[in-house]
Amino acid sequence: MDYDAIQDVVINYEITDVYLMAAMLSATAEKFPMKAWNLNMNSLFNILNLARDGKIDRIFWPSSIAVFGPTTTKENTPQHSIMEPSTVYGISKQTGERWCEYYHNKYGVDVRSVRYPGLISYKTQPGGGTTDYAVDIYHKALKHKKYICFLNEENTLPMMFMDDAIRATVNIMLAAPEDVKIRNAYNLAAMSFNPKQITESIQKHIPDFKIKYELDFRQDIADSWPQSIDDSLARKDWGWEPEIDLDEMTKIMIENLKG
Repeated sequence: MDYDAIQDVVINYEITDVYLMAAMLSATAEKFPMKAWNLNMNSLFNILNLARDGKIDRIFWPSSIAVFGPTTTKENTPQHSIMEPSTVYGISKQTGERWCEYYHNKYGVDVRSVRYPGLISYKTQPGGGTTDYAVDIYHKALKHKKYICFLNEENTLPMMFMDDAIRATVNIMLAAPEDVKIRNAYNLAAMSFNPKQITESIQKHIPDFKIKYELDFRQDIADSWPQSIDDSLARKDWGWEPEIDLDEMTKIMIENLKG
């Protein structure tokens, strides 16, 4: 990324808050590791340095459950836990967390972050993440009434509907600085489910929907991630509370994807 070009935009448009959402996601990053590292890290340094130099007031930078790894506690993964990520994406996010915390402690940068679980939306196509099966499955259910899944049916992962993710992002940015006590990234949770459970939820609306399992390299990625997340500190510090569960999400997805 071009630091000078970004700086010009920030100054010319008098930008105070930056939401840095640029990243190469887990499955795609495994195919292009150095490209992913350069994108994920250089974009963050550019924005952190602009804030350090007083050109930006506040930063939101998203982390991910990918910071955790195969040695992390799988159930109700705590805020402070072993983090030994086994993917390029996870390594970049863990490194980014450390730099965010460093820039806050060393330079007073007001940077805020959450560890997103898998995010699901009817407005965007799957974007190369391992959890994107939970987006693609709705498209295939409506179009073909069948889906070939690259994860096994019992592979439970933390997920969140996009409306909840947006609320969490806005709320942490609106929180008073003294209420944001964690400056690497907060755990964030809404629901956890597996391919079998999302299939059953879809079948309540599309009874003849079928799923088939053909596992690939993304199974190994998913196996390294938590099954559920303890987000009690986000709830305590700045009032986080999810609103949408699996069946409500399925209803919204199907209604909006029917077109």
